Amino acid sequence: MAGLFNLAVKYNGASQTRISAATGIAQGHVSLIIRRQRQVTDLEVYERIATGLGLPDHARMLFGLAPLDIASPTGDHGDNHQEQTDELTARIEAAAAIDPTMVMILTTDTNNLRLLDRRLGGVAIADKMRAQISQLERAHRHAVRPGIRAQLAHVLAETSSLAGWQAIDSGALNDAWNHYEHAKAAAREADDPAVLAYVSAEQAYVLMELGRPAEATELLQHIHTTHRERIPNRLRTWLSAAEAEAAAVLGDETTCRTALDQAAALLPEGAADVSMPYLSLDAHHLARWRGNCLVRFGDPGTVEDLRSALAGMDGTYNRAESGVRCDLGHALLARGEPDAAQPHIQRAQQLATMTGSRRQRRRIEELTRAVTRSLR
Repeated sequence: MAGLFNLAVKYNGASQTRISAATGIAQGHVSLIIRRQRQVTDLEVYERIATGLGLPDHARMLFGLAPLDIASPTGDHGDNHQEQTDELTARIEAAAAIDPTMVMILTTDTNNLRLLDRRLGGVAIADKMRAQISQLERAHRHAVRPGIRAQLAHVLAETSSLAGWQAIDSGALNDAWNHYEHAKAAAREADDPAVLAYVSAEQAYVLMELGRPAEATELLQHIHTTHRERIPNRLRTWLSAAEAEAAAVLGDETTCRTALDQAAALLPEGAADVSMPYLSLDAHHLARWRGNCLVRFGDPGTVEDLRSALAGMDGTYNRAESGVRCDLGHALLARGEPDAAQPHIQRAQQLATMTGSRRQRRRIEELTRAVTRSLR
């Protein structure tokens, strides 16, 4: 959509104000779309834009909209039919060039984006993420060979799931939900129970951010029950810890502790499984998760859990470190030690700013106010 608006500005002399008047979108939002800081996801908005800018039928159909010319279902006439045929042929031929080596390269690109996300946050790599998802979707949509198509679906599911988590972190919850829906569809085609369970469970965090932890709990429990026998223990550990977090948000300490104990019992040795690059989970990560849950109940052991988690971090999980320091600041404040809490909260603020995490900044602002009150 940013490209379309820029074309209207460049070749038709349209100003942002004229685009706003033609489409019914606020001028400020038009500016954000042009700068690729806001995305259009609502079909009704696409319809308004297409109508306002007078898009021809073949262009409307590229956006998933029905043609206006009912007599010609494709909206095409004459040579345009041949243009469509040539374009589809070219895309299928391009997808046919993708082999297992190309899939491995695309997988490596997604893994590298995951590493960059841990260090820099989603905002810093937003353009790279959009380009990767666009390339994967185009290749997957036109791939014919079932084996290659399934492999591309697997990479697309992982990449869309990463985009979903980045959207949660930035507060774009509708975008996050849509990314997870795309991830689930791709995971089903890939026929991988582990990646399907993971991307489905991550979607529960959208519900938690919306203030619907009971529904998140129900979803997580359903996923765990459905996939229990077909997924590795490390992923079952992750699911149990996620259930504990949802229970903590609900204020259900008994269920929270039971789920944390189950997670600890399931946790295998080591920090990673090569078949699940999207999941890094070891004893230090689980200690961080335990602290995040139990700090809500004023557990006196939380401070040591969080200090242990902080000591075990390798310095590449900047956004995660921000969360740990938030939790540690919260625990120290609850223990009546605001002076000790303050440096952790300040460092969490620096890391949240660096990674562009709105989710963490909201918590930090609340904690900062609480520390200020305690120090008066």
